[in-house]
Amino acid sequence: MAEKLTKAERREIAREKARVLQAEQEKREKRNRTLMIGGIVALLALVGIAIWAIVSSGGKSYLDGIDGPANADNRGGISIGSSLEAGTVNEGAPVLNVYADFTCHWCATFEDLNAADLEDMTAEGLITLSLHPVSLLTAPDDYNVYAANALATVAEYSPEHVLQLNSALFAAYYEVYTAYQESGDANDYVLPTRDEVGAMALELGVPQDVVDRFADGEFTEWVQLSTQQFLADGNSGTPTVILDGDKLGNEIYDEGGIRALVEGE
Repeated sequence: MAEKLTKAERREIAREKARVLQAEQEKREKRNRTLMIGGIVALLALVGIAIWAIVSSGGKSYLDGIDGPANADNRGGISIGSSLEAGTVNEGAPVLNVYADFTCHWCATFEDLNAADLEDMTAEGLITLSLHPVSLLTAPDDYNVYAANALATVAEYSPEHVLQLNSALFAAYYEVYTAYQESGDANDYVLPTRDEVGAMALELGVPQDVVDRFADGEFTEWVQLSTQQFLADGNSGTPTVILDGDKLGNEIYDEGGIRALVEGE
């Protein structure tokens, strides 16, 4: 039978256990400090590399040197001023950048709610509207790429029709998506054909020779690289709406919400 420990012996054992626990705690703290310092150094190195990359790039874009619409900027934006023609601006007015995919139902909803206001504010000189057609989503027959190429072609060769075609393309998709949502039948999700895109443009007054260019895919690479630039600029989903440098939130789905922001500036 083990001898019963005295009070002094129990106290000494307790002290020894405390010394061991304290030593282990000090080791953990030292190791954590070392890891934390290492992490901070690594983070600072990454930040330095990122800053160097930004500075050394000198604002370079995926679109530099690419044949895009002559009236588009190097971030894929097609500007529209009070004449409602592509390539014009409203001097001194805030710029409203709208990044959208022609097969994005939230983009179609945004367009349905805001198209009239955006056109009116642009015509009134309250904003310069900048359209950025991108192709983030996977679509049958690359419809969104084809539609964006068609818009870019119109921006280049029939600039007075670009805003109308943009609205028509989204209205067509909104109709398709709404029918599909109401029925739940995948057979109702039928995107416009390429001929139908051409017919839309012709109905708006786009000349036949311009519509004939749609099939050439002249600006297909520009659309794809505009999408890469959109992502490289730190964006992700569509619609992305930026007013004078500030990314907007759910107010873009409030009817009259953007006008209220613009007029409140």
